[in-house]
Amino acid sequence: MVLYFFSTPSMQEKIKEKTIDYILRSTWMNVTKMYNEEAGKKGSTMATGFALISIDPEIGTPSTALGPKMGMEATSLSRTLKSMETKGLIERKPNPEDGRGVLIHLTPFGKEMRDFSKKVVLGFDEAVQKNVSAEELQIFRKVAHTINELINSKQIYDSE
Repeated sequence: MVLYFFSTPSMQEKIKEKTIDYILRSTWMNVTKMYNEEAGKKGSTMATGFALISIDPEIGTPSTALGPKMGMEATSLSRTLKSMETKGLIERKPNPEDGRGVLIHLTPFGKEMRDFSKKVVLGFDEAVQKNVSAEELQIFRKVAHTINELINSKQIYDSE
């Protein structure tokens, strides 16, 4: 359901201002589609690219740290990691600091795909920065930060 807010009922025909939620969702859907199209050129996905970028290329990353770092649920992350392992992007090694833990390491192919993923993300950043002023980006970042703060501090809805 798409909701619209109008400043006055008589302006309903002239101005249809989309909700903040709609703008965030539609923008993120477009970004996701764009990233998946670029990743698809190399037989990958946005989720895989994000995981590759989140793994330390030198020392590896504890598997337990990846979920929170990426904002992914354990089941989705587990599926992504299994797929990455099957494709030869990562390997699991025992964590020397935690006998029960596992470190996720990039293979040489994983490092190559990590570099590709970083270029895609940086290319997007560069394109936006060329078309949006520094002042507008600063405001965008401030608004995004405020939205995250409101959500994280439970200031929008009661937790009951």
